[in-house]
Amino acid sequence: MRKGVIWALTLVTLAGCAPQRQAAGVAAAPAAPQQLAAETPQTPQQQALLEQRLIQSARDQQQKLNYKIQPGDLIEITVYKETDMNRTARISGNGTITFPLAGVVKLAELAVPEAESLLAERLSEFLVKPQVTVLIKEYGNKQVYVLGEVKKPGSIQIPAERRLTILEAITLAGGFTELAAQDRTKVLRGTGDGSQSIPVEITRITKQGDKSADIYLEPNDTVYVPQSFF
Repeated sequence: MRKGVIWALTLVTLAGCAPQRQAAGVAAAPAAPQQLAAETPQTPQQQALLEQRLIQSARDQQQKLNYKIQPGDLIEITVYKETDMNRTARISGNGTITFPLAGVVKLAELAVPEAESLLAERLSEFLVKPQVTVLIKEYGNKQVYVLGEVKKPGSIQIPAERRLTILEAITLAGGFTELAAQDRTKVLRGTGDGSQSIPVEITRITKQGDKSADIYLEPNDTVYVPQSFF
């Protein structure tokens, strides 16, 4: 019974990160965290898998809400039912790409939904109600995500001149909330079959002075701080 309550509250916490997409001509967004709520984990392995999917979903939603496309980013563009138009393109130094029918389009400093809407608008001169999906495949500017029980969840830029530790990232995200389960913090690294979930005991760093526990983050890592219920 207690596990059921914990999962319900975790889902509510993560659901708050999901933005609403209303732009015309934009394909449907990936499943939001709350859409996974019907799944009830039966074993520790299933529980860990569902948690990882929830974190990934929250990160995808946060990315679409906050991240602004930058020069050097590699993006994948898909036009529904127009497979011959699908492209992978790198944003040029002046923030543009060249796309079939749309010509030269400036996408830098646009959020993903804004880029999808702009491309759909350009293509609407030639296609009937085009549905465009943009996926960032590779970041020119490196960033990490800090989600869960921190005061300012979202994306954080990795400094160009040095590496970023997990404790520094949490500090940049405003620090822990009062409900944070600090010693159950984890780093989600990679996607799919190659993904890792790395547990981090924060008190080893802050109270025991164990600097080795303050691991360096890699681009696109997600730091997730769960809620404490005790």
